Amino acid sequence: MTDEFDSDFMRSTTNIDRPGNISSGLDSVAVLREQACHQIRSSLRAGQQDMADWKGGPLAVSAVPGAGKSTGMAAASAIAIARNGLHNRRQLIVVTFTRSAAANIKAKIRERLAELSLSQGGFAVHTLHGLALNIAMRHPDLSGLNLENSTLVTPTQSHRLIRSCVELWIAENPRRYQVLLEGQQFDGEETERLRRQSVLRTEILPQLAKTVIHEAKSSGLFPEQLLEMSTVASGDGYEILAVAGGLYQKYQALLRSREFIDYDEMILAALRVLDNPKARAIEQKQVFAVFEDEAQDSTPLQTKLLETLAIDPEHPNSPPNFIRVGDPNQAINSTFTPADPIYFNKFCDECEINKKLATMDSAGRSTKVIIDAANFMLQWVNGSELAKIEKPFRDQTIKPVPSDDPQQNANPAPLGRGLELYTPRDIYQTVELIGKRVIELVEKFLPADLEGGTNENNLEGGGEASDGGNRQKLPLENLKSMAVLVRENKQGKFIKEVLENPQKNGLSFDLRKYGIKIEDVGERDRHSQVPWEILTLLQFLDRPHSPDYLKAALKILSDRQLIPKQDYNAFATSPEQFLYPGPLDPQQSEPVRKCRYFCCGLLQARLELPPYQIISFLALALQYDQTELATADKLAERVAIQTAGNNSMSNILGVISEIVSSERFEPVDADDKIEERYTSKGQLTIITMHKAKGLDWDCVFIPFLHEQTIPGNLRVLPQARFLGDFTLSEVARAQIRASLHEKYPLPNLGEAWEQADYLKKAEEFRLLYVAMTRAKSLLWMSAEKKGPFSWNKPENLQEQKPCPVMPILKQRFPENAIL
Repeated sequence: MTDEFDSDFMRSTTNIDRPGNISSGLDSVAVLREQACHQIRSSLRAGQQDMADWKGGPLAVSAVPGAGKSTGMAAASAIAIARNGLHNRRQLIVVTFTRSAAANIKAKIRERLAELSLSQGGFAVHTLHGLALNIAMRHPDLSGLNLENSTLVTPTQSHRLIRSCVELWIAENPRRYQVLLEGQQFDGEETERLRRQSVLRTEILPQLAKTVIHEAKSSGLFPEQLLEMSTVASGDGYEILAVAGGLYQKYQALLRSREFIDYDEMILAALRVLDNPKARAIEQKQVFAVFEDEAQDSTPLQTKLLETLAIDPEHPNSPPNFIRVGDPNQAINSTFTPADPIYFNKFCDECEINKKLATMDSAGRSTKVIIDAANFMLQWVNGSELAKIEKPFRDQTIKPVPSDDPQQNANPAPLGRGLELYTPRDIYQTVELIGKRVIELVEKFLPADLEGGTNENNLEGGGEASDGGNRQKLPLENLKSMAVLVRENKQGKFIKEVLENPQKNGLSFDLRKYGIKIEDVGERDRHSQVPWEILTLLQFLDRPHSPDYLKAALKILSDRQLIPKQDYNAFATSPEQFLYPGPLDPQQSEPVRKCRYFCCGLLQARLELPPYQIISFLALALQYDQTELATADKLAERVAIQTAGNNSMSNILGVISEIVSSERFEPVDADDKIEERYTSKGQLTIITMHKAKGLDWDCVFIPFLHEQTIPGNLRVLPQARFLGDFTLSEVARAQIRASLHEKYPLPNLGEAWEQADYLKKAEEFRLLYVAMTRAKSLLWMSAEKKGPFSWNKPENLQEQKPCPVMPILKQRFPENAIL
């Protein structure tokens, strides 16, 4: 530890004016605590020590994957609490992105405080929205929020709030709506007019509203500002920003009239509190400093909230006590939120000028060849055509830790070649290769008397397995954690189905013999969709002639792969003709007839079953798995209690609508121990790349790396092409971001679409970088020669181009190209 650190710590913990024995005793405690701090700091790497040495003011910490951000932040938090004598009325506030990350960092800080013999007070850990809500609820008069009278909602494209604001806007803006309806070319044919109306009302305008409302609101823009912005935007014929501003106005009016609040409203409400000088001083007096994790995912308004809290009210002109830790190269949420790596990069650049930038570029997570592959990919992308607009990555190289690294098990030895690159003939061979590789890994670390299989028993439940009738404990500590990272949940569903039924697909392996559990995270996520899916189908059963309800029901049935996938606008515009075709109507195709038979079967059950049995029937009709069925049963029980004495369909719909919109209904087996559940040894976790962020495994498999997925292109669905080869929502988003980044004049329609396409491709490459850096000892990657055009029909294979990263990795690492 540096002399400066020693002397500063001693001055902050020792009182030279204390009387005799008391002073001596307290001095001894201070010395012991200083020694404990010394030991904590000595256990950290160089970049982590920069956080531990922080003495106030702003500090940017740019950390590469696997550098130990949470370890450094926990140690720095505990030392700051000790050095500054923090307590429950003057706290360090730690902010994270998710509840699971909050639980993880809280546990680590408590461990460090125990090492310092300090109480568990002096700090609080929040998610951003949780912190904002706490502030807003403490000052309801200023924030305008009162959860006792309000309902929390997360509007989706199909949410009734969004649908309502679209209908209100159409009614009040017939001229603009007609321009959209006519599109680029329109011959006035009635069937086409009805089809376009359906697409506009149920897809295009709802998506525009959902995208723009979230983008603008969480950036601090009001509807009036969007409308004003539209007057300086280059003419696009459709006046997209004017349409977006109008939809935003209607949405806000509906929120207020129905006493709803959304997550963006929480941040705005907290900022309204902090705009009041008296309330701001009250909140700031309770906060000593703010430590922010995953800072690359913060929006400008969220940063403003944290920065305001971090200011000392007695020295308002002094810089805030604000540590921001993040990695711009792991910014993978900018197509969902207004978060953009440009903001954290700017903060890092400003701190670097003032020598307040710490770089954590040594990472002990991965073996060297995986680090080399990730670095090479980053450098190649930054030198590609994509970088002509702006570099997708910050120029930051991951380095292995030095040989004298104080932390154990850094940069583990590779398993096999460490990096394995494959080009299977098709997606089925890929799953076979993954299955066989998993078995090899398990067999390698099983003791000799258990090699060759453990029959039907799996590794969970204490790690017991059967061998010749005698139950034995499998040595889980010797097994490896393994995960398959996919780009979308449908890929994960396909992998699980093939792994669990290899013989059905002509494959020669069986994971069950080895007791390998398959944990499909996407399947667990689908359980939380149960109330929404049941509500959507009940709405259709209640009003089968509603185009909106029919189309929404058909989409759910299609997503569940119960009916053929097609453009449902064509027959959703005439529900009666679709459901009950007459002898003079055009003959329906076989796929359309299959859709009709399924829908009519549901309607028949509606007539024959009592209302209280409908939910259970729909759960079976949707072919829910065991956990989903249990969730549906829980929902049915809840509805039965709340509709006792009046179980009419309208009352049932009202209760489920409230459950869905309030988000208070948890699926069965909900569990917050995400890291433990997803990274258990001896199991194969199937998880999306997005959800894998923040986690790591010994062995990571990344299949299906095709150009159409990564980096892919922004798609315009065929049914929406009457407007042109672009989407209104992405053009509006690009124009709003240009305004926020003060890039004037605003891009015209073509330029905005090009910028939106760049943002998507840049983020897809960052997502692949995140996926690659989840691996510790083995990174397995594949680009199949044949794959499906759509994962709704994985059996329809066609030639596929590989993700451009795969060929260059094979050129750079030829010894790692296995197939």
